[in-house]
Amino acid sequence: MASLNGIFIIPTGLGCALGGDAAYNPGVKLIAACSQTLIVNPNAVNASDINELPENALYVEGSTIDRFLEGKLNLQKVKKYNRILMAVNPPSIPANFNSANAGVWGLGGEVEVLVLNTPLKMKATLSPEGIATGEYSGIDELVEQVSKYDFDALALHTDIDYDLEMSTNYWLRGGVNPWGGIEAIVSRQISERVNRPVAHAPVDMVVDDDVNYKNHVVKLSMAPEIISNTYLFCVLKGLHRSPHLEFDLTKGLSRTDIDFMVSPHGCFGRPHQACVDAQIPMIIVKENTTCFSKGFTYPVEKGLIFVNNYLEAAGVILAMSSGVSYKTIISSSPRPSK
Repeated sequence: MASLNGIFIIPTGLGCALGGDAAYNPGVKLIAACSQTLIVNPNAVNASDINELPENALYVEGSTIDRFLEGKLNLQKVKKYNRILMAVNPPSIPANFNSANAGVWGLGGEVEVLVLNTPLKMKATLSPEGIATGEYSGIDELVEQVSKYDFDALALHTDIDYDLEMSTNYWLRGGVNPWGGIEAIVSRQISERVNRPVAHAPVDMVVDDDVNYKNHVVKLSMAPEIISNTYLFCVLKGLHRSPHLEFDLTKGLSRTDIDFMVSPHGCFGRPHQACVDAQIPMIIVKENTTCFSKGFTYPVEKGLIFVNNYLEAAGVILAMSSGVSYKTIISSSPRPSK
Protein backbone atom coordinates (compact mmCIF):
# COMPACT_ATOMS: atom_id res chain seq x y z
CA MET A 1 0.00 0.00 0.00
CA ALA A 2 1.33 3.45 -0.93
CA SER A 3 2.56 5.26 2.15
CA LEU A 4 4.47 8.30 0.89
CA ASN A 5 3.25 11.86 0.34
CA GLY A 6 4.59 13.75 -2.64
CA ILE A 7 4.41 16.78 -4.91
CA PHE A 8 4.07 16.67 -8.68
CA ILE A 9 4.75 19.89 -10.57
CA ILE A 10 4.54 20.93 -14.21
CA PRO A 11 5.75 24.57 -14.34
CA THR A 12 3.70 26.89 -16.54
CA GLY A 13 5.06 28.75 -19.54
CA LEU A 14 8.37 26.87 -19.92
CA GLY A 15 7.30 24.63 -22.79
CA CYS A 16 7.35 21.35 -20.86
CA ALA A 17 7.40 18.48 -23.34
CA LEU A 18 4.81 16.69 -21.22
CA GLY A 19 2.20 18.99 -19.68
CA GLY A 20 3.24 22.23 -21.31
CA ASP A 21 0.01 22.52 -23.32
CA ALA A 22 -3.00 21.01 -21.56
CA ALA A 23 -1.80 19.22 -18.42
CA TYR A 24 -0.26 15.77 -18.03
CA ASN A 25 -3.02 13.75 -16.41
CA PRO A 26 -1.54 10.32 -17.34
CA GLY A 27 1.61 11.12 -15.37
CA VAL A 28 -0.36 12.54 -12.44
CA LYS A 29 -2.58 9.46 -12.25
CA LEU A 30 0.44 7.14 -12.31
CA ILE A 31 2.36 8.96 -9.57
CA ALA A 32 -0.81 9.39 -7.48
CA ALA A 33 -1.30 5.61 -7.59
CA CYS A 34 2.14 5.28 -5.97
CA SER A 35 1.36 7.86 -3.26
CA GLN A 36 -0.78 8.26 -0.18
CA THR A 37 -1.34 11.94 -0.95
CA LEU A 38 -0.08 13.81 -4.01
CA ILE A 39 -0.04 17.61 -4.23
CA VAL A 40 -0.32 18.89 -7.81
CA ASN A 41 -0.21 22.40 -9.27
CA PRO A 42 -3.16 23.37 -11.53
CA ASN A 43 -1.08 23.25 -14.72
CA ALA A 44 -0.42 19.55 -14.10
CA VAL A 45 -4.12 18.61 -14.39
CA ASN A 46 -5.93 21.53 -16.06
CA ALA A 47 -7.00 20.35 -19.52
CA SER A 48 -9.87 22.74 -20.32
CA ASP A 49 -13.06 20.67 -20.12
CA ILE A 50 -11.05 17.75 -18.72
CA ASN A 51 -9.55 17.33 -15.24
CA GLU A 52 -8.72 13.77 -14.16
CA LEU A 53 -7.71 14.78 -10.63
CA PRO A 54 -7.25 11.56 -8.59
CA GLU A 55 -9.12 11.18 -5.30
CA ASN A 56 -5.88 11.34 -3.31
CA ALA A 57 -4.54 14.42 -5.11
CA LEU A 58 -4.64 17.96 -3.73
CA TYR A 59 -5.04 20.83 -6.23
CA VAL A 60 -2.73 23.61 -5.01
CA GLU A 61 -1.74 26.84 -6.78
CA GLY A 62 1.99 27.36 -7.45
CA SER A 63 2.77 30.15 -4.97
CA THR A 64 0.97 28.19 -2.26
CA ILE A 65 3.17 25.16 -3.00
CA ASP A 66 6.20 27.45 -2.67
CA ARG A 67 5.08 28.81 0.70
CA PHE A 68 4.07 25.33 1.86
CA LEU A 69 7.51 23.90 1.07
CA GLU A 70 9.16 26.91 2.72
CA GLY A 71 7.29 26.10 5.94
CA LYS A 72 5.19 29.26 5.90
CA LEU A 73 1.82 27.48 5.85
CA ASN A 74 0.23 24.04 6.03
CA LEU A 75 -2.56 22.53 3.94
CA GLN A 76 -5.88 21.52 5.47
CA LYS A 77 -7.87 18.94 3.53
CA VAL A 78 -11.50 19.85 2.86
CA LYS A 79 -14.05 17.48 4.40
CA LYS A 80 -17.00 18.63 2.27
CA TYR A 81 -16.52 21.12 -0.57
CA ASN A 82 -15.46 24.70 -1.24
CA ARG A 83 -17.77 27.61 -1.91
CA ILE A 84 -16.33 29.02 -5.12
CA LEU A 85 -16.51 32.71 -5.99
CA MET A 86 -16.07 33.16 -9.74
CA ALA A 87 -14.85 36.61 -10.82
CA VAL A 88 -15.66 37.69 -14.40
CA ASN A 89 -14.99 40.88 -16.36
CA PRO A 90 -17.70 43.37 -17.25
CA PRO A 91 -19.82 43.14 -19.22
CA SER A 92 -20.60 39.56 -18.24
CA ILE A 93 -21.47 37.17 -21.05
CA PRO A 94 -23.71 34.07 -21.17
CA ALA A 95 -20.62 31.83 -21.30
CA ASN A 96 -19.68 32.99 -17.79
CA PHE A 97 -22.99 31.91 -16.27
CA ASN A 98 -23.38 28.78 -18.38
CA SER A 99 -19.90 27.65 -17.38
CA ALA A 100 -20.54 28.34 -13.71
CA ASN A 101 -23.89 26.53 -13.83
CA ALA A 102 -22.30 23.57 -15.61
CA GLY A 103 -19.86 23.35 -12.72
CA VAL A 104 -22.70 23.45 -10.22
CA TRP A 105 -24.66 20.77 -12.06
CA GLY A 106 -21.66 18.59 -12.89
CA LEU A 107 -19.97 18.78 -9.47
CA GLY A 108 -22.87 19.39 -7.12
CA GLY A 109 -21.00 22.36 -5.71
CA GLU A 110 -21.57 26.04 -5.08
CA VAL A 111 -20.40 28.69 -7.55
CA GLU A 112 -21.30 32.38 -7.22
CA VAL A 113 -20.57 34.68 -10.16
CA LEU A 114 -19.15 38.10 -9.32
CA VAL A 115 -18.92 40.74 -12.05
CA LEU A 116 -15.86 42.88 -11.37
CA ASN A 117 -16.25 46.64 -11.10
CA THR A 118 -12.81 47.09 -12.68
CA PRO A 119 -11.79 44.64 -15.42
CA LEU A 120 -8.89 42.29 -14.76
CA LYS A 121 -6.76 42.97 -17.83
CA MET A 122 -4.21 40.38 -18.95
CA LYS A 123 -1.97 40.32 -22.01
CA ALA A 124 0.08 37.27 -22.99
CA THR A 125 3.59 37.73 -24.34
CA LEU A 126 6.72 35.64 -24.91
CA SER A 127 10.08 36.77 -23.55
CA PRO A 128 13.20 36.76 -25.76
CA GLU A 129 14.12 33.45 -24.06
CA GLY A 130 10.82 31.95 -25.17
CA ILE A 131 9.17 31.97 -21.72
CA ALA A 132 5.45 32.74 -21.53
CA THR A 133 4.93 35.90 -19.55
CA GLY A 134 2.73 38.99 -19.85
CA GLU A 135 1.26 42.19 -18.46
CA TYR A 136 -1.72 42.78 -16.18
CA SER A 137 -3.74 45.41 -14.33
CA GLY A 138 -6.76 45.45 -12.04
CA ILE A 139 -5.45 43.10 -9.33
CA ASP A 140 -5.68 45.68 -6.52
CA GLU A 141 -9.29 46.46 -7.38
CA LEU A 142 -10.16 42.75 -7.66
CA VAL A 143 -8.67 41.92 -4.25
CA GLU A 144 -10.53 44.80 -2.64
CA GLN A 145 -13.85 43.75 -4.18
CA VAL A 146 -13.63 40.02 -3.40
CA SER A 147 -12.57 40.77 0.20
CA LYS A 148 -16.19 41.75 0.87
CA TYR A 149 -17.43 38.22 0.05
CA ASP A 150 -17.42 34.99 2.03
CA PHE A 151 -15.87 32.23 -0.07
CA ASP A 152 -13.40 29.33 0.15
CA ALA A 153 -11.81 29.42 -3.31
CA LEU A 154 -11.57 31.94 -6.12
CA ALA A 155 -12.00 31.13 -9.82
CA LEU A 156 -11.09 33.72 -12.43
CA HIS A 157 -12.88 33.51 -15.79
CA THR A 158 -11.59 36.43 -17.85
CA ASP A 159 -10.29 37.08 -21.34
CA ILE A 160 -6.61 37.33 -22.25
CA ASP A 161 -5.30 39.71 -24.89
CA TYR A 162 -2.67 38.23 -27.21
CA ASP A 163 -0.93 38.77 -30.51
CA LEU A 164 -2.75 36.93 -33.31
CA GLU A 165 0.49 35.82 -34.98
CA MET A 166 1.72 34.34 -31.70
CA SER A 167 -1.56 32.46 -31.25
CA THR A 168 -1.50 31.15 -34.83
CA ASN A 169 2.08 29.92 -34.43
CA TYR A 170 1.08 28.05 -31.28
CA TRP A 171 -2.01 26.34 -32.65
CA LEU A 172 -0.51 25.40 -36.00
CA ARG A 173 3.13 24.79 -35.06
CA GLY A 174 3.19 24.11 -31.31
CA GLY A 175 5.75 25.44 -28.87
CA VAL A 176 5.30 27.21 -25.55
CA ASN A 177 1.69 27.79 -24.53
CA PRO A 178 1.67 31.61 -24.77
CA TRP A 179 -1.09 32.45 -22.27
CA GLY A 180 -0.14 30.02 -19.51
CA GLY A 181 2.55 32.33 -18.15
CA ILE A 182 0.35 35.35 -17.46
CA GLU A 183 -2.29 33.06 -15.92
CA ALA A 184 0.28 31.74 -13.45
CA ILE A 185 1.59 35.23 -12.67
CA VAL A 186 -1.87 36.65 -11.96
CA SER A 187 -3.01 33.61 -9.95
CA ARG A 188 0.12 33.81 -7.80
CA GLN A 189 -0.31 37.54 -7.15
CA ILE A 190 -3.93 37.15 -6.10
CA SER A 191 -3.50 33.95 -4.08
CA GLU A 192 -0.72 35.48 -1.99
CA ARG A 193 -3.05 38.36 -1.11
CA VAL A 194 -6.37 36.61 -0.49
CA ASN A 195 -4.75 33.48 1.04
CA ARG A 196 -7.22 31.15 -0.60
CA PRO A 197 -6.97 28.72 -3.50
CA VAL A 198 -7.00 30.64 -6.81
CA ALA A 199 -7.00 29.48 -10.44
CA HIS A 200 -7.63 31.16 -13.78
CA ALA A 201 -9.46 29.96 -16.90
CA PRO A 202 -9.46 32.05 -20.09
CA VAL A 203 -12.60 32.91 -22.04
CA ASP A 204 -12.47 31.33 -25.52
CA MET A 205 -8.87 31.30 -26.66
CA VAL A 206 -9.58 29.55 -29.99
CA VAL A 207 -10.81 32.59 -31.91
CA ASP A 208 -9.57 33.82 -35.29
CA ASP A 209 -11.79 35.11 -38.06
CA ASP A 210 -9.32 33.99 -40.71
CA VAL A 211 -8.27 30.56 -39.44
CA ASN A 212 -10.57 27.93 -37.95
CA TYR A 213 -8.10 26.09 -35.74
CA LYS A 214 -10.72 23.52 -34.78
CA ASN A 215 -10.60 22.21 -38.34
CA HIS A 216 -6.93 21.28 -37.83
CA VAL A 217 -5.60 18.14 -36.19
CA VAL A 218 -3.26 19.45 -33.49
CA LYS A 219 -0.67 17.49 -31.58
CA LEU A 220 -1.86 15.10 -28.87
CA SER A 221 -1.01 17.33 -25.91
CA MET A 222 -3.03 20.25 -27.34
CA ALA A 223 -6.17 18.26 -28.15
CA PRO A 224 -8.11 19.02 -24.92
CA GLU A 225 -7.85 22.75 -25.58
CA ILE A 226 -8.88 22.64 -29.22
CA ILE A 227 -12.05 20.58 -28.63
CA SER A 228 -13.25 22.39 -25.48
CA ASN A 229 -16.20 24.74 -25.42
CA THR A 230 -15.02 26.41 -22.23
CA TYR A 231 -11.70 26.33 -20.39
CA LEU A 232 -13.30 26.66 -16.97
CA PHE A 233 -14.50 23.22 -15.89
CA CYS A 234 -11.00 21.96 -15.03
CA VAL A 235 -10.60 24.92 -12.67
CA LEU A 236 -13.97 24.42 -10.98
CA LYS A 237 -13.27 20.72 -10.46
CA GLY A 238 -9.85 21.46 -9.01
CA LEU A 239 -11.09 24.20 -6.67
CA HIS A 240 -14.16 22.19 -5.61
CA ARG A 241 -12.12 20.39 -2.93
CA SER A 242 -8.81 22.25 -3.01
CA PRO A 243 -7.21 22.31 0.46
CA HIS A 244 -7.43 25.41 2.64
CA LEU A 245 -4.34 27.39 3.59
CA GLU A 246 -3.61 26.75 7.26
CA PHE A 247 -1.40 29.23 9.09
CA ASP A 248 -1.51 27.36 12.40
CA LEU A 249 1.52 25.18 11.72
CA THR A 250 0.39 22.62 14.32
CA LYS A 251 -2.55 21.66 12.09
CA GLY A 252 -2.96 20.04 8.70
CA LEU A 253 -0.42 18.62 6.26
CA SER A 254 3.04 20.17 6.64
CA ARG A 255 6.23 20.07 4.61
CA THR A 256 7.63 17.57 7.11
CA ASP A 257 5.00 15.13 5.78
CA ILE A 258 6.38 15.35 2.22
CA ASP A 259 8.65 12.53 1.07
CA PHE A 260 9.45 13.52 -2.54
CA MET A 261 8.83 15.96 -5.37
CA VAL A 262 8.64 15.01 -9.07
CA SER A 263 9.78 17.72 -11.49
CA PRO A 264 10.54 18.12 -15.20
CA HIS A 265 14.17 18.51 -16.26
CA GLY A 266 15.52 21.98 -16.94
CA CYS A 267 13.99 24.11 -14.19
CA PHE A 268 15.02 25.10 -10.68
CA GLY A 269 12.94 27.62 -8.76
CA ARG A 270 11.46 28.30 -5.35
CA PRO A 271 9.93 24.84 -4.85
CA HIS A 272 13.22 23.15 -5.78
CA GLN A 273 15.28 25.30 -3.43
CA ALA A 274 12.72 24.74 -0.67
CA CYS A 275 13.07 20.98 -1.18
CA VAL A 276 16.85 21.31 -0.87
CA ASP A 277 16.46 23.29 2.37
CA ALA A 278 13.95 20.78 3.78
CA GLN A 279 15.98 17.77 2.53
CA ILE A 280 13.10 16.50 0.39
CA PRO A 281 14.35 14.26 -2.47
CA MET A 282 13.60 15.56 -5.97
CA ILE A 283 12.97 13.10 -8.79
CA ILE A 284 13.96 14.82 -12.05
CA VAL A 285 12.36 13.37 -15.20
CA LYS A 286 14.78 13.83 -18.11
CA GLU A 287 12.17 13.03 -20.77
CA ASN A 288 10.05 15.99 -19.71
CA THR A 289 12.22 18.82 -20.97
CA THR A 290 11.67 22.57 -20.81
CA CYS A 291 12.94 25.35 -23.05
CA PHE A 292 16.00 25.51 -20.76
CA SER A 293 16.90 21.82 -20.67
CA LYS A 294 19.68 21.86 -23.25
CA GLY A 295 22.88 22.41 -21.30
CA PHE A 296 20.97 23.07 -18.07
CA THR A 297 23.11 22.84 -14.94
CA TYR A 298 21.55 22.32 -11.52
CA PRO A 299 22.94 24.60 -8.79
CA VAL A 300 22.98 21.67 -6.32
CA GLU A 301 24.03 18.04 -6.50
CA LYS A 302 22.53 16.49 -3.37
CA GLY A 303 18.86 15.52 -3.23
CA LEU A 304 18.48 14.98 -6.99
CA ILE A 305 17.40 11.63 -8.42
CA PHE A 306 17.56 11.61 -12.23
CA VAL A 307 15.26 9.21 -14.09
CA ASN A 308 14.50 8.86 -17.78
CA ASN A 309 10.68 8.93 -17.64
CA TYR A 310 7.66 8.84 -15.34
CA LEU A 311 7.59 5.04 -15.30
CA GLU A 312 11.04 5.11 -13.71
CA ALA A 313 9.89 7.86 -11.34
CA ALA A 314 7.03 5.61 -10.22
CA GLY A 315 9.52 2.79 -9.66
CA VAL A 316 11.72 4.99 -7.47
CA ILE A 317 8.72 6.04 -5.36
CA LEU A 318 7.50 2.45 -4.95
CA ALA A 319 11.00 1.37 -3.95
CA MET A 320 11.15 4.15 -1.34
CA SER A 321 7.68 3.20 -0.08
CA SER A 322 8.80 -0.43 0.21
CA GLY A 323 11.85 0.47 2.27
CA VAL A 324 14.16 -0.41 -0.60
CA SER A 325 16.93 1.84 -1.90
CA TYR A 326 16.32 2.46 -5.58
CA LYS A 327 20.10 2.21 -6.04
CA THR A 328 20.00 -1.49 -5.23
CA ILE A 329 17.43 -2.02 -7.99
CA ILE A 330 19.54 -0.38 -10.71
CA SER A 331 22.98 -1.21 -9.33
CA SER A 332 23.70 -3.57 -12.22
CA SER A 333 22.87 -0.87 -14.77
CA PRO A 334 24.58 2.45 -15.50
CA ARG A 335 23.35 5.22 -13.20
CA PRO A 336 21.16 7.83 -14.96
CA SER A 337 23.16 10.95 -15.70
CA LYS A 338 22.21 14.58 -15.96
